[in-house]
Amino acid sequence: MIFSILAFITLIISICIKDRKRSLCVQSLNCLFEAIYNFIISAFTGAFLSIINLIRSFLFINKKKFSKRVYLIMLIVFESIIIINCLYTWQGFISLLPTIGSMIRSYCLWQSNMKLVRISGITTGILYGSYYIYYHSWFMVLGDFILLLTGIYTLYKNDIRRKSNNEVICN
Repeated sequence: MIFSILAFITLIISICIKDRKRSLCVQSLNCLFEAIYNFIISAFTGAFLSIINLIRSFLFINKKKFSKRVYLIMLIVFESIIIINCLYTWQGFISLLPTIGSMIRSYCLWQSNMKLVRISGITTGILYGSYYIYYHSWFMVLGDFILLLTGIYTLYKNDIRRKSNNEVICN
């Protein structure tokens, strides 16, 4: 239970942080805690995805150290690994939920736009929340529901409301 609490807390914090690099550092902690928790509840697709996502987050933190071509190849490699993981850990159609969620999250974290990180919090909340319903992991369902609400709120606060305020000021 402690790992699910830590995973929940770090995930919520990661989408509230405005700085991409700091957000990815906290996201890395989330991946570690989530991997441990998923292994404990035997949710192996999610566990392996969390390990993949941990590695991905560490590499994406150092975006500026890679050429654009290498960075694009990294995204393709991670997306491919996510698909392969789904095939190897297939437990029925339920395996598609974290797979799709991780693919969306990888793409969004690969970008430099924090708006996409917040959007990925919304998709993660929906897809992983549904995955954890299947595994009767109610604390993680609650956490993903709160993530969904937090993602919507931070997206509105930082992107939608700010954009509409800028339009009013400019006119």
